[in-house]
Amino acid sequence: MGDRVRAWHPDVPLLREVYHASFDHAYPLHAHDDWAVMLVDSGAVTYSLDGSAHHAAPSALTLLPPGIPHDGRSAVRGERYRKRVLYVRPDWLPGGVAEFVARRPTLTDAFSLAAARRIHSVLRHPGEAMAAEHALLAVRESVLAHVGRSAATPRDAPLARRLRRLLDDRFAESFTIASAARDLGAHPSHLVRVFSQTYGIAPYRYLVTRRVGAARRLLLEGGRPADVAARTGFHDQAHLTRHFRRVLGVTPALFAAASR
Repeated sequence: MGDRVRAWHPDVPLLREVYHASFDHAYPLHAHDDWAVMLVDSGAVTYSLDGSAHHAAPSALTLLPPGIPHDGRSAVRGERYRKRVLYVRPDWLPGGVAEFVARRPTLTDAFSLAAARRIHSVLRHPGEAMAAEHALLAVRESVLAHVGRSAATPRDAPLARRLRRLLDDRFAESFTIASAARDLGAHPSHLVRVFSQTYGIAPYRYLVTRRVGAARRLLLEGGRPADVAARTGFHDQAHLTRHFRRVLGVTPALFAAASR
């Protein structure tokens, strides 16, 4: 099996690049401008970060801070490893976090791993930028807890209601949590926390249910699935079908046929 590498720039706030690789490559000492958030899917990697030795395996999420030198190689000489990396802008995390993470760059909790894997999973499908953005904010929360910087979120029902009105009014548009946060004068992470705290559902999940509900009504009125997808904010018919089936248990076409 030959070396395989894939890299691209996703249209997701803060996320600059996604990089997938399968090879046996030894990286020399170097530093990134961005945060590197690495999943090792098979094999294992040993690396030096800021002069200390570390190990990256499939059971861990590895964080490589911007500007801090590191290298990397297969933990077993001659054995390939497979990894997926997210390169995230330096302002993803507040100042002072990088130095702490350089000493403790490994997260092993199930929540962090699931959130990081979800980013890669949803990026396989067009139209899922907000889902990836939400998962990236979830990883951010995990890192802040890891470094002891998480804080209790005060209740802010008025802000949550303002976001809900925005989602209700603009559910058919393409937008991001970051753009909603700018409109509402809040940090994206805070916006997600207060909405989830107030309504018991994440903003992204709420938005999807609003879109599916609108699609359901249009299908009952005789709309074609492809036209309904375009009118309700989905990227295409396949995007609508994936979420419609997840929420309602059937495809839009089957639902429309059964309602006639």
